[in-house]
Amino acid sequence: MLPSQRALFDMPRDVCFLNAAAWSPLPLASQEAGRAAMARKGQPWKLPDGFQSAQYERTRKAAAALIGADPDDVALISSVGYGVSTAGKVLPIPRGSRVIVLENDHTSPVLEWIGRAEAGGFTVDTVKQPGDGDWTSAVLDTIERTGAAPVALASISSVHWSDGGALDLTRIRDALKKQGAALLVDATHDAGVRPIDVKTLDPDFLIFPTYKWVLGPYGRAFLYVAKRHQNGVPLEQTAAARKAVNAEDTIYFRDTSYRDDARRYDMGERDHFITMEMAAIGMEMMAGWGNDAIVERLSMLTGKLADGLGNLGVGLLDPKLRAPHILCVSFPKGMAPDLAKRLAAENVHAAPRLGRLRISPHVYNDEQDVDRFVDVFRKVAV
Repeated sequence: MLPSQRALFDMPRDVCFLNAAAWSPLPLASQEAGRAAMARKGQPWKLPDGFQSAQYERTRKAAAALIGADPDDVALISSVGYGVSTAGKVLPIPRGSRVIVLENDHTSPVLEWIGRAEAGGFTVDTVKQPGDGDWTSAVLDTIERTGAAPVALASISSVHWSDGGALDLTRIRDALKKQGAALLVDATHDAGVRPIDVKTLDPDFLIFPTYKWVLGPYGRAFLYVAKRHQNGVPLEQTAAARKAVNAEDTIYFRDTSYRDDARRYDMGERDHFITMEMAAIGMEMMAGWGNDAIVERLSMLTGKLADGLGNLGVGLLDPKLRAPHILCVSFPKGMAPDLAKRLAAENVHAAPRLGRLRISPHVYNDEQDVDRFVDVFRKVAV
């Protein structure tokens, strides 16, 4: 099991931060890299040739390693929403078909299809949030519902942000393939923690940002594109997406045909070398620790939290149905609207989410944090 990595973060001992699912703190190494990068931007004449390309290829490689992808199959983008919009432009949705989404899922994998549905002649079929927390069965029932229109796409998160429910993507993918349907995965709350291998799973698209679980900055995200979709038109028209459009060449538009890999979908102005290295550092740290060691540690922490909270009259998902790193607490009589503020007043931090309290530890947390949380929770919530 991975030991606590608290020493790698600027986290005082009296801070009990259990809110990685909202945003993670930056490791000290990433903060230092960001300061150094700001200095480089202050004196850009000192940048060596090829510096930018080396930065984003390092980051592309780090992102690919977290999901078992080849770097050629990963695009550098700014957000999950950007990636879903790219998929919306690339993937045809037949008229009369369905796009499946999850109730109360993040906006990114949902709103793109709601916005396209009327003009595209398809419907958005929302899987209701299951009372028992079994998202996988609910999605499978929706896919296989008798008499329903054919499914074109499931655009879903692999872990639901509001209750911590974990979806079995392999079973869902198999059901979709029987209908010839595509799978888009928002892996925001999964990449870097639970193992993901896109070569085995074979999604059509998989997207994740860096500012939560992979310890990075805002504005950096990554889009895996299956090779069968690497012949589409990008969301933006950029020189980098073309085979030979180069201001340093003697002929600017030497070859305007698109690249033959996922780099054609890279965002414009991808040379964010201030935050690109910061993103790489966080992902490389996560990969170095390994999924199994991380999951073992976070499962231990959420398990101890569940044990400590279990006799306080609150509701918790079955461990078989929830992600190992997110524990959501429900309240039979409703959650006090100011509960998160009461906790924060004691320097204990978790997030209110749709009537639940979401607790999300990361590698910087330890057993002392768990004990502190349970003690404070008992004092302010019971």
